[in-house]
Amino acid sequence: MIGALRTPEQQTVTVFGGSGFLGRFVVSLLAKRGYRVLVATRNPNPTYFLPMGKVGQVYAIQANLRYPASIAQAVAKADHVINLVGVLQEGGRQTFDAVHADGPRLIAEAAKKAVTLVHVSALGADANSESAYARSKAAGETGLLSVRPDAIILRPSLLFGPGDNSFNRFASLARMLPVLPLPGCDTRFQPVYAGDVAQAIVRAVDGAVKPGTYELGGPEIRTMREMMELVCEITERKRAILPVPSAVARFQGTVMGALDKLTLGLLPNEIVTTRDQALLLESDNVVSQAAISEGRTLEGMGVTPTTIEAIVPSYLVRFRKTGQFDLKRNAAATTPDLLAPKSGGAASDFHPERASGPAVGQSSSH
Repeated sequence: MIGALRTPEQQTVTVFGGSGFLGRFVVSLLAKRGYRVLVATRNPNPTYFLPMGKVGQVYAIQANLRYPASIAQAVAKADHVINLVGVLQEGGRQTFDAVHADGPRLIAEAAKKAVTLVHVSALGADANSESAYARSKAAGETGLLSVRPDAIILRPSLLFGPGDNSFNRFASLARMLPVLPLPGCDTRFQPVYAGDVAQAIVRAVDGAVKPGTYELGGPEIRTMREMMELVCEITERKRAILPVPSAVARFQGTVMGALDKLTLGLLPNEIVTTRDQALLLESDNVVSQAAISEGRTLEGMGVTPTTIEAIVPSYLVRFRKTGQFDLKRNAAATTPDLLAPKSGGAASDFHPERASGPAVGQSSSH
């Protein structure tokens, strides 16, 4: 109703977690559509969002899902509310229960009943999972729907795009290690471009999406091994891939998680895989047939999924041995005109007489 009565310029969208990886895509698209955007984040940096919109269009405020008063302040004047907050690893008071399980319900309770409420969960959300991450995501959905049964819940698979924590991590490992130990080698994923998920979110804010739970995946299903092989191909690195059995991966995750806590998080993120993350890698992460048949997918939301090959190579070239500025790689097959002995003639590729328009000094009537 709000979108039908007023233009985007007259509406305010509060985006919790708008400074994160997916959040930057969402905030940028909302600003392009003309919405006034309030970015609610634990560490607001107003200057970070200035390039995303007009002066005063995007504004950052401090908010934390552990503090209901800050949530209430962030949604007080909102016409639409988006929750993107999520953590892959617990740290301090940022626990799965506090962020994933309780946060969505607290947002729903604080927001006005008339607002559009969009919540980004995860495709692996499962109340019966061994993974605390997956259980907390499922609990968050349940708590949210108990307050707002008309909410729009989006469950994306593995996100990719510039600045992601997936393909960039794979490329970093391929650069550091001669052999790549890989848990969940045969686990299937349906990687989805963050820009497509952002498009779906903005369409929901526009009022073009019905309430419900949607499963978002890309156009292709890839195993973990296939994704790592693709990364090695793009970065031009020959690496042996060593499958890690589930039991070994769980044990390694327990040890690495403990070491990461003992070192206060000083270990490189690329090499840290916790036990909970190892558990997640044991289950496929693809869109269900039920969601496909019912149209609860990206295509059903009016968004055409983007392939991995269309995006990933553009930001992984920096991981090649010689980088993206390799002169031999980028050298032209023919001598460019500026190096030709003459500016015209047989030795040059410069042929103005072949142009479709009039040459300099020539009448346009010729």
